[in-house]
Amino acid sequence: MTSPSADREPIGVAVVGAGYWGPNLVRNFSGSAAFRLTSVVDLDVARARKVLGAYSTVEATNDLDAVLANPGVGAVAIATPAGTHLEVALKALRAGKHVLVEKPLAATYADGLKLVSEAEGRGLTVMCDHTYCYTPAVTRIREALHSGELGELHYLDSVRINLGLVQRDIDVIWDLAPHDLSILDFVLPDGVFPVSVSAHGADPIGAGNSCVGYLTLALNTGAIAHIHVNWLSPIKVRTTIVGGSKRTLVWDDLNPTQRIGIYDRGVDVATPDELGVDERRSIQVSYRSGDMIAPALVEKEALGQMVNAFAEAIHTGTPSLTDGRAGLRVLEILEAASRSLADGGAAIPLESAR
Repeated sequence: MTSPSADREPIGVAVVGAGYWGPNLVRNFSGSAAFRLTSVVDLDVARARKVLGAYSTVEATNDLDAVLANPGVGAVAIATPAGTHLEVALKALRAGKHVLVEKPLAATYADGLKLVSEAEGRGLTVMCDHTYCYTPAVTRIREALHSGELGELHYLDSVRINLGLVQRDIDVIWDLAPHDLSILDFVLPDGVFPVSVSAHGADPIGAGNSCVGYLTLALNTGAIAHIHVNWLSPIKVRTTIVGGSKRTLVWDDLNPTQRIGIYDRGVDVATPDELGVDERRSIQVSYRSGDMIAPALVEKEALGQMVNAFAEAIHTGTPSLTDGRAGLRVLEILEAASRSLADGGAAIPLESAR
């Protein structure tokens, strides 16, 4: 990601929400030369002070309106519950502030569209904190697909399972799949996109929502993407396989010594013009078994990269790769997945986010 220019004035930024994710944003904005952390806003001021530390001179407050009225605040990062994103982000945008929103962008696609439309109408940046997209591994996957290193995409298979915290208000798809859907949106080559989604889920423990979920996305090229999410697995797995016509990439996020392997192994199919007259009635399949390479990845904190991308989007006016529109595309798939679950796994077309 582009580094902030040394001759730019730091952007005053306020973090709203000092709960689970807010402290990570506070730490990264505090350490960024592109920003100057001005305030941490939380209904519980003591919690905000605790996040900042005893010796911090940054303001801790529960008065969002006063923070938004401060001309020294140019941007707001929102790490509050999804149901509050619309209200808080709209207030910030209407006060003329650029906005970063923790995933998901909003509780519904309609709410997310209101935010994006408001930002675009005011010429402001709205960006979704799809953190995984800024990891070195996912950046490398994007490069491999966009450069043609893997060839044409045939399939993407993602598994995100562990013995997780069962949520009462949302199912496992809304809890875990946003990570994988944002990664899919980020890495797909230009002109390749999902056209439908079907979802299946199960609630074997009677939690009230699906605890195990499977998403299948059909892409416009005929390729397929499959996502498995699960709160009930006794083991933790974070693996993605990206199969191309030339090579296959395997990403194991839990293997720090080899996060990515690129395999020159797969299936080759002879085209009809390569076959003799007597062979054209059957497609000839051959298998290749070439080398595996493990690209060296420079480890960088994803949130720090995301913060730099936010600054660059503000300074240049160029949408980031995880802008509001990217957040909308994820929300559209999640809502379609919920409709598919209710309809017994029927394929639901995706249209509105394109």
